[in-house]
Amino acid sequence: MSSGTQVQTLAQQVEAAAKAAGLALTGKAAGADFNGAPTTRFTLALGDHATTLELSDNFDFQSDALRPGVAEYMTAAAKRLKNPVPDVYLTLHGVPLRFGRFSWPFHKSTSGADTSLVHGEIKLEDGHDSPLNAKIAASITLTFMEILPALQQPYAEGFIYNAVRKVLDQGQLELVKSGNRQTVAVTTRYYSTKHHRFVFNDTDAAQRKQYLAARVFWLSGVLGEGKPLWIADNRDAQYLNTTVSELQKTADGLAAEGVIKLLGEYATPTAKLMAQRPQYEAALEAAVEFTRPKFNEDMRQGHTNM
Repeated sequence: MSSGTQVQTLAQQVEAAAKAAGLALTGKAAGADFNGAPTTRFTLALGDHATTLELSDNFDFQSDALRPGVAEYMTAAAKRLKNPVPDVYLTLHGVPLRFGRFSWPFHKSTSGADTSLVHGEIKLEDGHDSPLNAKIAASITLTFMEILPALQQPYAEGFIYNAVRKVLDQGQLELVKSGNRQTVAVTTRYYSTKHHRFVFNDTDAAQRKQYLAARVFWLSGVLGEGKPLWIADNRDAQYLNTTVSELQKTADGLAAEGVIKLLGEYATPTAKLMAQRPQYEAALEAAVEFTRPKFNEDMRQGHTNM
């Protein structure tokens, strides 16, 4: 099959999957992966928002093993694109991050290590046009690769974003004004072989309640002009080690307390929630400060026992 035919076939497959999820395929552009192999970047749109799906030109997802993953990706993307800021995610410690400039699919490490990587960027979104960001190189091992149906965006984007959020909260990523690419090692410790699912954060009901309120505060109230936010995101469910139904239940509780207003699976903040802005901004400042390297000031000034 010629390269032109491959791209045409892939485009037809993507368009059909997008249409089934209520999305429109509004554009496509030629690209290349890290090693120069051809890719196609598809623009998927819903209303005023759009997202990019990048796939290898020779990728065919029509098999029974691959098709469900793309369908699930498209369905979630359609709901996420209704958000006021679809590409912004909140960490468990309350840091809103914009994810972007990820180049798919994974590519083999050039250092000789038995790993594959994907490059991207995160940026702090605090409502004040912060310059803080981090360039990311997320790596997976050969063992981990065997878990994935394919090394393509629909099968990996969710857990890569969740691993980045997890590592940032652990203080292993630094948000800077400029800097080198930082490594996020996505290992099998994030995957339960017993239950065949990803595990990032073990949370209880109180933590999920706090997280969901903070997410509505930042992504709708501060960054989204109070527009409705999808509160049952499957990526958040995976990140919090819970289910989408549990997230919906948590949202029901917040609505009963007058913290948010619910519109089905979407929520907006109330005045009661927005009145907590000083607390949320203080928590954000502390969380960002936690990511900064700490130095022994006595040693820096030459005071040492050595």
